[in-house]
Amino acid sequence: MPMEDGAVWSLDPSYPITPQITRILRERIVRNDLKPGNRISEAEIARSYDVSRQPVREAFIKLAEQGLLAVLPQRGTIVSKIAYASVLDARFLREAIEADIVKLLAANPDPALVEKLRAQLAQQKEVAARSPQDFIQADEKFHRTLAEGAGKGGAWKLIEGLKAQMDRVRFLSLGRFPIEKLIGQHTDVVDMIAEGNVEKAEIAIRTHLREVLTDLPEIMRANPDFFDLPSGDLPRPVTAPIQKGGKK
Repeated sequence: MPMEDGAVWSLDPSYPITPQITRILRERIVRNDLKPGNRISEAEIARSYDVSRQPVREAFIKLAEQGLLAVLPQRGTIVSKIAYASVLDARFLREAIEADIVKLLAANPDPALVEKLRAQLAQQKEVAARSPQDFIQADEKFHRTLAEGAGKGGAWKLIEGLKAQMDRVRFLSLGRFPIEKLIGQHTDVVDMIAEGNVEKAEIAIRTHLREVLTDLPEIMRANPDFFDLPSGDLPRPVTAPIQKGGKK
């Protein structure tokens, strides 16, 4: 399927058009090729990709539902700012889902899956030397493999729909991306799954998915025009307590 592991701005006529247009525009917004406040129109997008306006209209509706586009009266359709509250909510939900995924994997370790994940870790180290963007693609593949390995591919599709605002933050943070640290955290997750250590596998994935909270304040200060912030004090991130110690 096109767009599985990276950005491709062309269409494949052998696949349905609306999902491709949706995915292309989503990727362009996430990667800041289309920035907050940019106006886009059905007619222009349809001409750009040589399609009718109907699949573009359907794609706009889906992207608006994800909070990536906003239809403003007498102003047309614009790319939305990154909603701070949505970033926090998506991160919280993603952690809850992926914590259960790795617990399932650690409860019944699959050597073939562990081998596959270790091969991906090696690949992550290779691409890290090339570019942070390449690493983000490898990171996506790693987390999708965890979900599919637990028989929760549908849950990963749900996560993908929720985390668009988080992904926009990740691309804004490319200059300060702690790639070596993230690969080390991935390695901890795989090691604990391989050992069958349910508790430590959960701790490892929760720690990993909280990394974005460390850099978020600085990213917002560096890119104030990209964010839709609530009035008054920013709400503090809500995280589940990480239980350490005890038995496997």
